[in-house]
Amino acid sequence: MLEVRELAVSYGMVRALDEVSLTVDQGSITAVLGANGAGKTTLLRTVNGLVRPRSGSVLLDGTDITRLPVEEVVRLGLAHVPEGRGVITELTVQDNLRLGVLWRNRRERRALQSTGLDEVYALFPALAERRARLAETLSGGERQMLAIGRALMTRPRLLLLDEPSLGLAPRVTAQILAVLRELRERQGLTVLLVEQNARSALSVADHGVVLNLGRVVASDAAASLATADDLRHAYLGF
Repeated sequence: MLEVRELAVSYGMVRALDEVSLTVDQGSITAVLGANGAGKTTLLRTVNGLVRPRSGSVLLDGTDITRLPVEEVVRLGLAHVPEGRGVITELTVQDNLRLGVLWRNRRERRALQSTGLDEVYALFPALAERRARLAETLSGGERQMLAIGRALMTRPRLLLLDEPSLGLAPRVTAQILAVLRELRERQGLTVLLVEQNARSALSVADHGVVLNLGRVVASDAAASLATADDLRHAYLGF
């Protein structure tokens, strides 16, 4: 579904991505792993159109989307959940979710608001219980669920997910990763998952890519990366 070809991104004199290439198969979860500063977040922001590369390209189903505006990328079926659980705290849980369909026409919005809300609440029962509460009253884990739920309201084909476990308890992280696995198996959702918690990410992923200082240093089946002792010790921290 997604092909990244030799992406190079620089911030001033600092090269954040250095000829990065990878592929993401339809209906799979691909984990991008590495330490802070490896280029993981820059990769997602470049795929989504928020960052323009110096060179290289991003293809979705064979179509070059590298220079498209972000809103056009969204219309093609990409949804991005950035690091930091960016929900609007002054709005209720339900109103935050409804924001995910604002870009649709009126007829589509009416249909998706009903079915989409039901589906998100089924995935995250804690949000259903708090649907009328302001987002500022939610815990960190609930805010992460809300951010993911809002992205799912767009009916994405490809979900870009940046550090969903950051600052969360292991139990909440396991719950969120279980939802990703369910969406892949039940709906065929494709996920590009950026994670610093390599052990958790590899437990749910089909494929893994390891970045170090903006370069791909390994790309293999998740199970193989999880058992490669030298690689784990050098780059993954476990």
